[in-house]
Amino acid sequence: MTVAVLTVSYSSPLSPSTKIKTPPHPNLNSNSSKIQHFRVPKITCSSITTQSQSAKQDLLNLISDQDRGLKTQKDPEKRDEIVKAIDAMAIMGRNTVTTGGSLSATWRLLWTTENEQLFIIEKAYLFGTQAGDVLQVIDVDKKTLNNVTTFPPDGVFFVRSSIEIASSQRVNFKFTSAVLRGKNWEIPLPPFGQGWFETVYLDDEIRVVKDIRDDYLVVERASYNWKE
Repeated sequence: MTVAVLTVSYSSPLSPSTKIKTPPHPNLNSNSSKIQHFRVPKITCSSITTQSQSAKQDLLNLISDQDRGLKTQKDPEKRDEIVKAIDAMAIMGRNTVTTGGSLSATWRLLWTTENEQLFIIEKAYLFGTQAGDVLQVIDVDKKTLNNVTTFPPDGVFFVRSSIEIASSQRVNFKFTSAVLRGKNWEIPLPPFGQGWFETVYLDDEIRVVKDIRDDYLVVERASYNWKE
């Protein structure tokens, strides 16, 4: 995502020691009058792509060894560092629309502070399995969101939600149903909860989110589309 800003540069700036002399009684009708010419500021268009890419890489580096957030739970200093990096990304995404068609995708979890999600990831072994990809599947046109936790090879737990676009960056959601599914079985669960989330940064690769509970989420576009 490239955003252009205007910068002003002067090809011949005056130094602090420069003195401008003007005659005490200028004669505007005299042929000898000298006309001083001042250079017009040159307006150029520059890109902040480099700056945003640097902030993005800083964030990705910070979360790369955090086991999707499990390690961060025990390291408050690391969490604060990551949140500061997220705040920097939010500045990059300020005044952008992140609730349009580009929000529709299968998003794969890289890092989160959501305790419920981290609990499922951590305790999956109690059910004789381990968590695979954790996904958010969003369809803006159909107004749907599925939160999905996979348990390879055949297990999956997903929560269906309806969504409404509330602003340029905020989406309201309401859970409608939940399902725990194995290879040859399925257990429906009652829906629970509603709220909102804000996508504070969005590009062709990642999405950075803050929600109603001040939890954070960093996801990447998955290389596949998940379907029920």
